[in-house]
Amino acid sequence: MIETPIEIPLSKKKMTLSFLGALAFVVIGLWFIVKPPYISNPLLGNPIVLFIIGLASVIFFGIIAIINIRKFFDKRAGLIIDKDGIWDNSSGVSAGLVAWSDIRQIKVTQIMSQRFIILIVDNPQTYIERVKNPLKRKTMDFNYKSYGSPISISANSLNTNFDKLYNLLMEKKRESKSTHSTNKH
Repeated sequence: MIETPIEIPLSKKKMTLSFLGALAFVVIGLWFIVKPPYISNPLLGNPIVLFIIGLASVIFFGIIAIINIRKFFDKRAGLIIDKDGIWDNSSGVSAGLVAWSDIRQIKVTQIMSQRFIILIVDNPQTYIERVKNPLKRKTMDFNYKSYGSPISISANSLNTNFDKLYNLLMEKKRESKSTHSTNKH
């Protein structure tokens, strides 16, 4: 059993770097919109294509920058692991409490060079429905359809690295299983 809750704080350094990266892409997007560079390629040199790329960059990376600012000032821990489960506050689409009894599997997926921990849960729809923000709900629904779960955790905003986080979650999941099987007898 997990005696003392384990708190993993949000990493101000990682969030600052992520914010600066997102801000750079917003600036590049604005450049593509306001004064597109000359490119000799017939497709990429098209001003309409550059405008669309610029607009998409401003919107997408602008949202990421805003999420980073909000998380930067969030005083709560990024992740809390306790006897009840995993309290996720690690991203803009955090799941809240994910009970140990609801977690069937912890797996890893990779998108380009970015690794994520996917929590396969018994009632995925419950996690999607409890999110009030329609954009966040849509993102969780996309995650569910694409990766088999609405809940993904990245170490990107946490004050830990991916391997340590994954090993810790696997260890605590095993502990929770042994506690639950002991309590049933």
